[in-house]
Amino acid sequence: MNFEIMITDGSTRLGKITTDRGIINTPAFMPVGTNATVKAMTPGEMKELGAEVLLSNTYHLYLRPGHDVVSNVGGLHEFMQWDGPILTDSGGFQVFSLAQLRKIKDDGVEFRSHIDGSLHFLTPELVMHIQGALGSDIAMVFDECTPYPADKEYTMNSLKLTSRWAQRCLDARNSEQSLFGIVQGGMYKDLRRQSAEELIEMDFNGYAIGGLSVGEPKELMYEMIHHTGPLLPKNKPRYLMGIGDLLDVLEAVSAGIDMFDCVMPTRNARNGALFTSQGRISIKREEFKNDDAPLDPKCSCYTCSNFSRAYLRHVYMIKEIISMRLNTIHNIHFFLDFFRNMRDAIGNGEFGKFRDEQTPVLQENFHP
Repeated sequence: MNFEIMITDGSTRLGKITTDRGIINTPAFMPVGTNATVKAMTPGEMKELGAEVLLSNTYHLYLRPGHDVVSNVGGLHEFMQWDGPILTDSGGFQVFSLAQLRKIKDDGVEFRSHIDGSLHFLTPELVMHIQGALGSDIAMVFDECTPYPADKEYTMNSLKLTSRWAQRCLDARNSEQSLFGIVQGGMYKDLRRQSAEELIEMDFNGYAIGGLSVGEPKELMYEMIHHTGPLLPKNKPRYLMGIGDLLDVLEAVSAGIDMFDCVMPTRNARNGALFTSQGRISIKREEFKNDDAPLDPKCSCYTCSNFSRAYLRHVYMIKEIISMRLNTIHNIHFFLDFFRNMRDAIGNGEFGKFRDEQTPVLQENFHP
């Protein structure tokens, strides 16, 4: 993997990640295909929408269908018929989310499957073996996602564990994969700095900021992003994990972050919440029953180019499968188009103007 910064505007960066399977233009949004599929979408449709990289999840693919199954059919790219780059999350956040079903030990994490209650034990070495079998282009280290709130003693111990696991992941890595370290440290600036310094010394291919958007106030999250981003190497990609509110994205891009992922566009689509240039629309509302206008007159996606709000409401209310597909096409287009326009603005030296113009629209979409 090679990362090149094309243009900088203060801390904001326009860049390009080159992999064997294609180029990822940054700032980049990675649609989430947790179980080797972006829900309701085909890989070909994702290409047509302009997706350059997808994210899949180690934890979920380990449980179903099993990494050996994926490996036996030629790896994740062949399995899901996606020929572009894939990043696999390590599963650390998913294990963290199990709460009472997990037990953290020095060697790894013991947990019970959310599917059938079966007992499993993930170690950094096993996580790297699983990601190697999946054959992703970018793998993530196994970390402990520090909860919020957490006192400083707990956070320090969690940081130390994450650093030890990061080194073990590095020692067990598949040489054909790029590997990103994950900065933890909770909401303590000195611990965030310590975590970053320890990981930088290990010399990963890129660096992620983890442990945010776990219940902390928005202002505190922004403070941690602006503190941590500049600590990371300028010549390597910076990835803010699990952040999808585009107002948050604008804040993070201004702090020098390059990569993002979130289930927000697909999950909202399935629930009938659609992002538009006029703000968020709940397509189930009665007011759209006889509305023959397109969902978003400023949008060029397949859904907006062909179907009325009345039709989208109709198929949603009767629970037709096409509703999930049309809604998802639109929401993913909205996100990817936002990132395209943001990259153009950075390239033209107009990120500040873009941010000012987009903020009221995004407030209507994400905080109506």
